[in-house]
Amino acid sequence: MTDQTISLGKSPVQVGLLGTGTWQWGDRGLWGFGQGYSEDDIRAAFQASLQASITFFDTAEGYGWGRSERFLGQFAREAGHKISVATKFIPFPWRLTRQSLVRALQASLERLGMGSIDLYQIHVYLPFASIETLMNGLADAVEAGLTRAVGVSNYNALRMSRAHAALAKRGVPLASNQVEYSLLQRDPERNGLVKVCQELGVTIIAYSPIGKGLLSGKYTPENPPPGQRGKRFDAEYLKRIMPLISLLRQTGQDHGGKTPSQVALNWVICKGALPIPGAKNAHQVQENAGALGWRLSEDEVAGLDEASEMVGSRRT
Repeated sequence: MTDQTISLGKSPVQVGLLGTGTWQWGDRGLWGFGQGYSEDDIRAAFQASLQASITFFDTAEGYGWGRSERFLGQFAREAGHKISVATKFIPFPWRLTRQSLVRALQASLERLGMGSIDLYQIHVYLPFASIETLMNGLADAVEAGLTRAVGVSNYNALRMSRAHAALAKRGVPLASNQVEYSLLQRDPERNGLVKVCQELGVTIIAYSPIGKGLLSGKYTPENPPPGQRGKRFDAEYLKRIMPLISLLRQTGQDHGGKTPSQVALNWVICKGALPIPGAKNAHQVQENAGALGWRLSEDEVAGLDEASEMVGSRRT
């Protein structure tokens, strides 16, 4: 790893320290694509990512039921720019074989308009899907040249260790585990996942690294997030995070006027994880990119850790 890139585990894939998440690209149900923002907005987000040298994009077949993959592939072709792509497989009950996983990847590649990708991940653990069978399917995909690296998402330490062992039998490293990780979601530290990732050489990819927008400082008990997010986070919880937001804001001022979001993203980077904040438009990408090119001190990280601990658990 250099100051500008991070290796995905022990795989040959290296990417920048920050990626762009594309869950919002085409998702109408949760994110309201086509209402508050449009195709032109997400195209601008893609272009702003490239301008900021952010070339790692995380998508999934389930984001907008394939629309996110199609948009990402379309924008990459329009730009004529090489990008690193990660997408994901959902082990639905009707496709639990190695062959069905490879076919799903081929379908994702068709939507993307690409011959291969850099990272293919199992989107979520489901109890009826054999970890060993899925890992063999991922190894098959690597051997077929369809993906350079493989990972899991939302796997706890025990399941990840099983996945790592199954892949090792095929000589394929488990590159990553994508989990929710932020100053407001530190379960990966508490439940041993971070420790096991370090021991096995697995990179944590952090989704929702700005706490679904709560760490941006935009929201208060009097001004909660809109829609589903506002229902999830009550006024009492928003009140409890205010001291953390104040520290993020003050820390940002100490670094030349960085925003709370930028400090929160830098904290994730300092933890050795790869944050992939989502972006609906160019402005959000530009703000995310401000997390790069500087670094929190160890004392600042420790201070943020302490303020985060004071927040306590959130309502779910």
